[in-house]
Amino acid sequence: MDIGGLTTVVANSAYISARGSFDGTANPAANRDKKYHAKLKLPHITVCEGLRETLDLQFKSICVEQPIGKRLFQEFLETANEYKGPCRLWKDVEAYDTAEDKDRVQKAAKILQRYMDPSAKHFCPFLPENDITKVKERHEEAADDLFVQIQASVFDFLKEVPFTFYLETMYFKRFLQWKWLEMQPVAEDWFLDFRVLGKGGFGEVSACQMRATGKLYACKKLNKKRLKKRKGYE
Repeated sequence: MDIGGLTTVVANSAYISARGSFDGTANPAANRDKKYHAKLKLPHITVCEGLRETLDLQFKSICVEQPIGKRLFQEFLETANEYKGPCRLWKDVEAYDTAEDKDRVQKAAKILQRYMDPSAKHFCPFLPENDITKVKERHEEAADDLFVQIQASVFDFLKEVPFTFYLETMYFKRFLQWKWLEMQPVAEDWFLDFRVLGKGGFGEVSACQMRATGKLYACKKLNKKRLKKRKGYE
C-alpha cells in the first residue's frame, strides 16, 4: 500500500472540504468546532466591568483609533438627534479623504450643503465660522487637507459631553465585552493544518483552518535557518 499516496489523498480531501467554507460551496457553520466557537461568545457584562480601571479610556484611543470602539461610538451617536450631524460629518469627511480626486469636488460640495449651511437639517453650529469660510473658498481644489480643521473641531465637540454620556451606555459596555474577548489567548490548537500549497525562499505555505469559524487561510511557515542564512531578518 502506498502510504504516502494515501496520506496525500486524505490531506487533499480535508483541504477540499475546508475550502468549501471559503468559496461558498459549503456551509461554513458545518466546519466549525462547537467547543472553540463557544469561546468567541461575549461574556456577561459583570465579567468586564473591571476593565474600566485598566484600559486606556482616552477619547482618541477608544473612539477613533480602535475599529470596534469607533463603530460602537458612532452607533451611539446615531441614537441622539443632536449628535447625528457630527457623526455623519465625520463619516463623510473620511469618505472624502479616501475618494478619487475626480469625486472630491462633488463630495466637498455635499458636505458644505449638509453640515455648514445654517438651514440644513444636520447643520453643525459648533464649527468655527473661519474654518467654514476656508472650506468654501478651497472646496474646488480637492486638497488632501481641506477638512483637517473641520475634523479636529468635530472631535473636540464629541470628546466632551457626547463622550461622557457614551461611557454610561450599553454601547460602551459592549466595547468592554469586546476588549475582554480580545485579551483571551489564542494558541496553535485553534487552527488545523492541511496540505502544503507551495514553497518559497523562506518556508512553506499551507492551508490552515480556524476551528472556531471554519474559515480557511493561507499560513506561511518560516524556516528560521533559511531566514538566517539568506539574511531574511534584515
